[in-house]
Amino acid sequence: MRKDIHPKDYRLVVFKDMSNDDTFLSKSTVKTKETIVWEDGNEYPVVKLEISHTSHPYYTGKMKLVDSAGRVDKFKTRYKNRYE
Repeated sequence: MRKDIHPKDYRLVVFKDMSNDDTFLSKSTVKTKETIVWEDGNEYPVVKLEISHTSHPYYTGKMKLVDSAGRVDKFKTRYKNRYE
């Protein structure tokens, strides 16, 4: 195995699911400029997610289409002439 390939600067980061406002605290090396005050009163960096384990259909058992950037509509308009 190669040595010294893994990062060493792990820190506590809050991940926020933007579809249902659920948040959880975990260790990560992700870089972010935004911060948030956590339940313990401390301020942590925050990473905003489009989908997480609390909103993903596999984990919730509910089918829900998350299309925050209109990707499905862009795809349909781009390829509509090919399937008519």
